[in-house]
Amino acid sequence: MMMDVVRMDGEVVQGKAEKVFGSHAEDAVTFWAQDINTCKELMNLSRILEEVCPLATPVFGTPDLNKVYGGLYSEDKSWYRCKFKTVSDDRCVVTYIDYGNSEVLKRGTVVELAEDLQYPGLANKYRLWGLQIPLQQDVMQFDKGRKYLYNMIYEKLIRIQHRGVYCDGTILVQAECNDIDIGEEVAKKCFAEKCKPTFTSENEEQSASHSWSPALYSKRQTDTCQKGDKKVHQFNKQKGRIPFYDQKGDVKRDCQMGRRMPEFNASYVNMLKSKPDQKLVEEICNLKFENKALHENFSVLELEIRKLKLEAQYQKEGYTKQIEELQNSTKSAVEKELHGLASKVATLRKVRGEHLNDRFGDLVSNGIRIVSEGYLSSPQSLEALDRVWEEYSLAQETLRLCEKLDDIENLVNKRNEVCHQLYAYAKEFIDEVDHLPIVERMDSLKELCSTLESTYGPTTEEDDLENIFDQFSEWKNEKLEEYSNIRCETDSSLHMLCSWLNNFRELFDLSVDVAETSDEVAGNVGVLLNSVEVAVSKELTTSLTEQSETDKMMILKAYTKVMQNIKKELQLLSSIEKKYFACTEFKLQIVEWLTKTPDVGQLLSIKKTIKGLKAQLRLKIVEKNNFEESDECDHEQAEKLKEEIAVLRNRVFHEINKEMKEYELLSSLVEKWFPELPLLHPEAGILKFMNSDGLLSSSLERDLLETVPLKELSRKRPLLCCIIQDQKFILKGYSVDNATEAKVVERAARYHKAWSNCKEDSGLLHIMFLFFCKSDPVAYIMVPFYPDSSLKMVQDKCPLTPLEVAAVMKGVAKGLHTLHASSITHGSLHPNNVFVVNRKQGIVGDFDFSKDLGQRSSEHWMLAEKLSILSPEVKNGHLVSSSSDMYTYGCLLLWLLLPNHDFIIQSDGLPEIGAVMDEKMKDVVSKLICTGVRLTAAQVLEQDCFILTELNPAEYDVNVPVYSLNEQPESVSSLNGPTQNTTVEVCQE
Repeated sequence: MMMDVVRMDGEVVQGKAEKVFGSHAEDAVTFWAQDINTCKELMNLSRILEEVCPLATPVFGTPDLNKVYGGLYSEDKSWYRCKFKTVSDDRCVVTYIDYGNSEVLKRGTVVELAEDLQYPGLANKYRLWGLQIPLQQDVMQFDKGRKYLYNMIYEKLIRIQHRGVYCDGTILVQAECNDIDIGEEVAKKCFAEKCKPTFTSENEEQSASHSWSPALYSKRQTDTCQKGDKKVHQFNKQKGRIPFYDQKGDVKRDCQMGRRMPEFNASYVNMLKSKPDQKLVEEICNLKFENKALHENFSVLELEIRKLKLEAQYQKEGYTKQIEELQNSTKSAVEKELHGLASKVATLRKVRGEHLNDRFGDLVSNGIRIVSEGYLSSPQSLEALDRVWEEYSLAQETLRLCEKLDDIENLVNKRNEVCHQLYAYAKEFIDEVDHLPIVERMDSLKELCSTLESTYGPTTEEDDLENIFDQFSEWKNEKLEEYSNIRCETDSSLHMLCSWLNNFRELFDLSVDVAETSDEVAGNVGVLLNSVEVAVSKELTTSLTEQSETDKMMILKAYTKVMQNIKKELQLLSSIEKKYFACTEFKLQIVEWLTKTPDVGQLLSIKKTIKGLKAQLRLKIVEKNNFEESDECDHEQAEKLKEEIAVLRNRVFHEINKEMKEYELLSSLVEKWFPELPLLHPEAGILKFMNSDGLLSSSLERDLLETVPLKELSRKRPLLCCIIQDQKFILKGYSVDNATEAKVVERAARYHKAWSNCKEDSGLLHIMFLFFCKSDPVAYIMVPFYPDSSLKMVQDKCPLTPLEVAAVMKGVAKGLHTLHASSITHGSLHPNNVFVVNRKQGIVGDFDFSKDLGQRSSEHWMLAEKLSILSPEVKNGHLVSSSSDMYTYGCLLLWLLLPNHDFIIQSDGLPEIGAVMDEKMKDVVSKLICTGVRLTAAQVLEQDCFILTELNPAEYDVNVPVYSLNEQPESVSSLNGPTQNTTVEVCQE
């Protein structure tokens, strides 16, 4: 859209032609340029800014947007004048007014400028006449147009003709470079479109009649040059012509110059006429030629005289000016010298007041002192502690590997003996470390390390640094002595100057009697001032000159050695700290078992109780079934039996929960202190519990549960719905044999361990229990029941919105990340095995634990409607992997974003991603549905579409409950399933 423009006024005259140098392009029709006569001014301005800006005051507070400041350009680290556009806390956007470009700077790199530098910029902003940028132009085309115009105008001579000016001062121009119309070229490339100009003026008809073109411009320039040349030619002719003068004046002047002019009278001529003599005629002709030559010589001499007079006048004026300047400089010589000396002294005072950039390695010296004086060595008891701890670990490992019951007693006695020794050494070590300032020393070293690294940067890889501290100390003493001598010389000369100035002041104080004469007081003041200036300049040069490479290397080597000592001591202190915490934990936990051993009697007692309760429960169930099959059925008696059965079931599950807790306690003791327990008490089944990561329960049986078969969903395996303490769960049955039983336990345990790391934040379906049927070769796993919550059913009933898709698929990505981080490949991710909780969080379902990787994926169920979500490499016979999981994830994401879309499969087997969708989501999908390297689950979670799309916690509650058999959740209404006559969707691999 064209900007509003105003009529020409001031220096911007319509039709005005000028030559400029291009400096910056904002877009395809807007550029900045400088007048060709500003080159010298730009050079002088750059030199002034380089001198002024490093010593200027940084901008604080709220800056004035109309004021000119100095900015440090990030590319060449040079200073340029600029103005603020926008300002934040520590960042600002500035425009360099002498060139036109803008950039983001830290506020510390912008400084105040004096009033003499507060004048308008040397670059003007121009816009091509009759062009505008299309409204529908995308960012890529816009950037190409800007680069194209930049390449045409940057540092090139441009001829422009003014056509108008905008309200903001942008000048409308027609521009030509190398006989090429820039506006026409931009329009040809389709970076801008032609438009009807909105500028009008009183001289519009006159401007239209004199329309601008390169040919007309060249003609005007040629005519102007020809006219100028003609005027110069006429001027030169007039300036060099010989002025005419009358005959009398000529004769008089010739007489004065000693010349004799020939005279021609009438009688003489008549005589010549009457007496023609050839010789006389020749003489007359010769005289005429001599007369003409004399006149010409006279004219030349007259011009030389005038030239000499002018040169003499110019020399006189020059000498007069030099004499005046010399007199003025002589009058202010002392003033200037004192002013310059005072300026240097002020700079020196500032330099002395500041820290000299750690010129002599003061921070390194402080570091050497800290690492040398406060060094903490290893506690004396540490070596003995490590030795005994190694013996204890070896004894525990021997017990863990022992398979013979006859050897257990000796091994246990030996372990207990070493354990008592370890307890004593641990106690001694703790007492010794308690008296050491470990934490304070580590904090001090970390602070010193941070300070040194921020000052000196990375260290070198020097190895031969044995005596570097002594060499550094010797070097620093030499440098300090040298610098001290220079400072003493400066102080001495300044003291002499102060004494002279005091005597000089007394000379002009009439109230004080002065014994010395004015000549004695004045003395040789020039020599004194010169000596002071030499001393001050020498100290300034020494203080401000950059260090030599030798000095830098000396400081760097000492710094490297300090950092090596710091890291070495920190490693020692960290190991001592870890050992201290380990000893403290060992001491607190082992003290209970020093005089006794753990007993499995409590576990066996619970098992016995469960066994009795299960027998009672079976009897009650048989009684209930018989009662219901009898002809005389008393409803009150039936309800009473149901209540009794429910009470017994609750008691059984309560005891099973106690059993699981006892197993967890014993498993912890086995892992930490007593690895011999599984061998001593095989009847307890501790190893089975540990191998299943706490999933396997030998007390849980299917016939003890009140189950409802889900026949319509049991296409692949038996699925049962059961209710435990008013919570509904799904029992998934797997046919197993002797070969697959151990693999099922192993795979389920790995899955459950991955879930345990994050629990409700894992994004995985929680497995409650794993147990085996005693009457049939079937393994059951118990999982929570989410009715009507599979991804397929949700999409069939009411498709997810884009915001809900992002939230749900973020949860799925979390689940895959949890599995992949534990080196587990899912291989069976499809719409029936992903669950949506309240349309706000996605959960990845479990997979078939009875199948290996090659058996989990099948094209029959790896579908999202008609879209195959199986990766091409798996179709070609490769095993499923984390990469193929991410391909499936990408297909599910694409299917959710484009429901009811007919996907076109390309020749490489990938679905075409050409439909309109969110650009960020499209970018993620394209990086997942590909044949090369795909995004990992962790990388998917870092994408903007999942980071920025955060749901409002007040509106969305996405916490997934963790189920327990002995705890009733506050609300389970959302988890209660349908009746047994209702079809429900459950996880299917």
